[in-house]
Amino acid sequence: MEQVLAKADLGIARRFAELVDDTTLAEALFQRIEAEWQKTHDAFFAITGQSCLLEHNPTLRRSLETRLPYLDALNLLQVDLLRRLREQPDDAEVLYAIHLTINGMSAGLRNSG
Repeated sequence: MEQVLAKADLGIARRFAELVDDTTLAEALFQRIEAEWQKTHDAFFAITGQSCLLEHNPTLRRSLETRLPYLDALNLLQVDLLRRLREQPDDAEVLYAIHLTINGMSAGLRNSG
């Protein structure tokens, strides 16, 4: 759970939510996700007494600090590509690029990808 919390980025999740045409639905769903993430985050710290995520795993923390900027870029690219695919659903190059971002994210996230 700690790894997943450390890898989660609600700012990027919001960008994906912005792809939903029904903004009322998107906002309601995102607010629920954000609230659940916060409850989980708070419960984790209450249970463990830690002051930061991956406090007891500095090797993984450093690994994520190195990988996450690249994954953030892939996520943002994926949001843009999904937007473009919705505008041009038959664009094979955009679809191929989306598949590449999915594979890149999976490889970069490793066990939770």
